[in-house]
Amino acid sequence: MFRRMTIMLVLVGAAFAAIFGFETFKARMIQKSMAGLRNPPQTVSTITAATQPWQKRLEAVGSTRAERGADLSPQVSGIVKAIHFKSGDKVEKGALLVELEAADDIAHLDALKAMQALAQLNYDRDTRLLKTNAISQQTADTDLATLKSDQAQVAQQQALVGYKSITAPFSGRLGIRQVDLGQYIAPGTPIVTLQQLELIFVDFYLPQQALAQIKVGQAVTAKVDTYPDMKFDGKILAINPLVNAASRNVQVRATFNNPDEKLLPGMFATVDIEVGAPQHYVTLPGTAIYHNSFGDIAYVVKNSPEGKDGENPKGGQKQYVAQQVFVKTGDTRGDQVAVLVGIEPGDVVVSAGQNKLHNGSPVRIDNKISVPFSANPQVSEE
Repeated sequence: MFRRMTIMLVLVGAAFAAIFGFETFKARMIQKSMAGLRNPPQTVSTITAATQPWQKRLEAVGSTRAERGADLSPQVSGIVKAIHFKSGDKVEKGALLVELEAADDIAHLDALKAMQALAQLNYDRDTRLLKTNAISQQTADTDLATLKSDQAQVAQQQALVGYKSITAPFSGRLGIRQVDLGQYIAPGTPIVTLQQLELIFVDFYLPQQALAQIKVGQAVTAKVDTYPDMKFDGKILAINPLVNAASRNVQVRATFNNPDEKLLPGMFATVDIEVGAPQHYVTLPGTAIYHNSFGDIAYVVKNSPEGKDGENPKGGQKQYVAQQVFVKTGDTRGDQVAVLVGIEPGDVVVSAGQNKLHNGSPVRIDNKISVPFSANPQVSEE
């Protein structure tokens, strides 16, 4: 009897143990599932940190201008008699471009030349007669003064006639014609622009602190948005000896060879001047750095401790967690930022999607969409 009761008690105990053990296991599984629901893995993009060479640069913006450039206009008024060029022509120095009606001025010049010739004859006669004392010295001096006056008037009128012909003061390319045949134009009326494009200047300003880092002859590069994939190489031509007292900036002029005439006067240009020796820094996209009130941070992806060597215990994909790291950043260039402290080469860093992360958050890596990571990003209209 006692033996039967003992066996029964053992069986009942085993049953209760099985029931309570199952409930405990069930509770643990539910708790683990709820924890998974509370902290689902966040999808992020990552990049492997690496060092890149960094060259310190001075950056400035400026405007292009031709070595020689002028808007041609007449010095005197008149009616356009002839036009000897087409818009966009390339002309040589001295080429005749426009003629103004000058018939009246030429007739007046002929009259003055006749008076000059008569004055020359009178003075020549006086010179011969003066040798025989046939005339007084005063008479000869008076006729000489008359001759010189007539010569001056002829020269003045010749200059006036010359003003009626507008010529190219230097070789270059003409712009668009601004006057028409038969049009009356006043002094200063624009006729056409003439630009010599073989050599182009870029004028820009730098703060006075940069004066110690630049010198005449130093290499510079320039870019214009017209040709986003091209760089133009030049050198510093001159540094203004006067610093602007209001802005504390100094004007600098660089010169660029322009054989293809791609650079035109008036363009907006960005100028880079390399200074100092190149350095090597760990480089990340700017999106990888998260700014908050405590400082700059980045998230480094580590293997999850729940799985051996990052393997899911159930044989699934690797599990990862994001570890928060404080960083110290340096200079930026385009989409890139130099990291001085906090990240080592080879670290896998979250580059996008970190706005929902905290220290220890589980993450899922998806690098199908890459983040901008160019030192010289280009503006696209797409």
